Amino acid sequence: MPKKTPVFPGPNTARGAVLAVLLSNEDQAGSEPLRGRITLAAIVRALKRKYHWPIETESFPSNSVDGRATWATVYSLPADVITRALDAGGRDWLNSRKAGGGS
Repeated sequence: MPKKTPVFPGPNTARGAVLAVLLSNEDQAGSEPLRGRITLAAIVRALKRKYHWPIETESFPSNSVDGRATWATVYSLPADVITRALDAGGRDWLNSRKAGGGS
């Protein structure tokens, strides 16, 4: 089955906010658009399945603030995917987020 070309979600949506972080290699720490509405994992799943972004997931054991054992997950895009996406309209898409009031 051939790979599908990734699609950019609406620039000022929660999916757009997460993709913008992944494209810019910034840390995602539960930004305002995500709190209380939907989990980061659900957004990443939609970006992978519906929008065809090859997001990599790495989970590892960690400790919560109160000392309990838990798992932490880090999401990222491969560097070559970021480069191709930015060259294929991603820079304009990121700029449209800024112009439209996105973070």
